[in-house]
Amino acid sequence: MMNSAIFRTLVMILVASLFAISSAATPSDLTRRDVFVPPVTYPHNGTVWKVQQHHNVTWDTSNHPVNITNKIGHIMLRKGGLTTPLVLAAGFDILLGRIEVQVPWVLNGNNYQIVLFGDSGNFSPTFTITGSIDS
Repeated sequence: MMNSAIFRTLVMILVASLFAISSAATPSDLTRRDVFVPPVTYPHNGTVWKVQQHHNVTWDTSNHPVNITNKIGHIMLRKGGLTTPLVLAAGFDILLGRIEVQVPWVLNGNNYQIVLFGDSGNFSPTFTITGSIDS
């Protein structure tokens, strides 16, 4: 009786292992996917934004791969090396190369960055935001 239970357990483990191996992505599936990390071209060092203004965030799409893993982009704001929960744009095609955003009400500072998400997160150079109440 004990041997029968052990045998059934081993068979179930073997079947589960075979299923996991057979359902895993094959190397050919992985080679068809390309991660696209376009460099942010604006804002750049020296850029000054004022709260409530509208600006185009731009990025270079000239070297994009044919098959991009995730073409849906979104943009968030970073301050002092930490990504804030502020979403400035979402749901756009990463191949557009630009999207208009409105500068949110944030504290004045010269250590802001844009984070462009698609396949991965890519940071802009640091720039300044002014015009909040503490100015």
